[in-house]
Amino acid sequence: MAFALTSPAFSSGSTIPSIYTADGLDISPPLEWSGAPPGTVTLALICDDPDAPGGTWTHWVLYGIPASATSLPEGIAGSVHLDDGSVQGLNSWGETGWRGPSPPSGTHRYVFRLHALDTALQPDSSTTARDLREAMHGHILGSASLTGLYSRSR
Repeated sequence: MAFALTSPAFSSGSTIPSIYTADGLDISPPLEWSGAPPGTVTLALICDDPDAPGGTWTHWVLYGIPASATSLPEGIAGSVHLDDGSVQGLNSWGETGWRGPSPPSGTHRYVFRLHALDTALQPDSSTTARDLREAMHGHILGSASLTGLYSRSR
């Protein structure tokens, strides 16, 4: 079975419902996955907007997700340490946790990438997407992605 990432709230390539954006409640969307590769110790998630005017903008950094997990619920709190042992790093606003789409113009892509890792990374509340990518280097067993779209009504 292939490693796959989905959401019950939107399908890949479709619009992210406004409840998960800065125009709505700005809560994290629910995510589900299956087929993590054998040997997976932990999982890590990064959500980026590659269409941001100043370059890629990070909306969510989450790592240390237990290998036994197969989903994330809607509306995860912005705390650094979650009950399951997961750790949330800093998004591009310098905040912990999810911060939803808020594109200044046009339709942007929001790419959720889930990485299966062969190791557990050391928790640090100041971890950014760049830090996480560096720490994951050489430890990624497989990756799955889900892309949502969003544009603001004017």
